[in-house]
Amino acid sequence: MLSIQLQPFPELNTERLTLKQLHNDHSNDIYILRSDQYIMKYINIPLIQSIEEAESLIEKLNNQWRNKEGITWGISNKGEDKIIGTILFKHIDAVNHRAEVGYLLSAAYWRKGIIQEALTTVLQYGFNTLNLHSIEAIVNPENIASIGVLEKNNFIKEAHFKENFYSEGDFLDSAVYSLLKSNFK
Repeated sequence: MLSIQLQPFPELNTERLTLKQLHNDHSNDIYILRSDQYIMKYINIPLIQSIEEAESLIEKLNNQWRNKEGITWGISNKGEDKIIGTILFKHIDAVNHRAEVGYLLSAAYWRKGIIQEALTTVLQYGFNTLNLHSIEAIVNPENIASIGVLEKNNFIKEAHFKENFYSEGDFLDSAVYSLLKSNFK
């Protein structure tokens, strides 16, 4: 079984970004991201309705980190505290050396290479530090931009499930993409 070491919280840096732990002082930024229908179009979870819900979400995410179940980084421009997105590993499966990656970014930062930069760093951390064997992403098949990022990073489509996800009164499809450590460049 894989030994997951996440303490202390691993802050990651790229050329332009800092990936950091979320705190309650980020609750307004998280509220703005997670309450925006445009940003959340393909995420398929209920929108946050208040700052208090954002604070509860931050606490839940930090509990997942403390319990080694997942880790969520807030994405900020280097030298700034404002959170412009999030990137995470969830469902860390120590037995099978596997985790699921997910990400979310403010629309003002789309098509600027932000997610690519953050994802490259998080994948390096997952494979080289956590010693994961594989990383998966579950994506709405209509989210062409996200699929493009995954494919650019050598993720392979493994499955397409028809109407397997119920959200807001609709049954939705989902696609599973996966990347093996041996295919990570």
